[in-house]
Amino acid sequence: MSGQDTAPPGAADQANEDVRWIRHALTLAERARDADEVPIGACIVKEGTLIGEGWNRPIGTHDPTAHAEIVALRVAAARLENYPIVGATLYVTLEPCAMCASAMVHARIARLVYGADDPKAGAAGSVFDIVRSERLNHRIDCARGVLAEECGTMLTRFFAERR
Repeated sequence: MSGQDTAPPGAADQANEDVRWIRHALTLAERARDADEVPIGACIVKEGTLIGEGWNRPIGTHDPTAHAEIVALRVAAARLENYPIVGATLYVTLEPCAMCASAMVHARIARLVYGADDPKAGAAGSVFDIVRSERLNHRIDCARGVLAEECGTMLTRFFAERR
């Protein structure tokens, strides 16, 4: 052995898939931005197949729960005709809030991958850690910081343009 750290088999493939799907979530975030909504996009993938996607829509739908993650969860659950979305990964451009993190736990999402941290309201480790709380009956594996700079820049630009 050379003494160098080596990634487990498949880790590079998983990292490439994570980047691929966060890029897709960024294209969904652009739809939100184009509709004058906060630019956040989310998609849900199960066994390599896209089963749900969404972008922020609370302003246009007059629905405070229409966050990107909630919209994607609703689409995926309808497609599966079941609300537990077991074995799926949810990709989102910004760390989920408490509402979205709780919905993911209830939906039994297996894995969460997100771009930028949300130091004001993040519920996957920044402010709260709902997705991994031992007080709940389900925990979600979490990978953070995938394309964080791109995800964060989109949000920063959006809010700078509004000032």
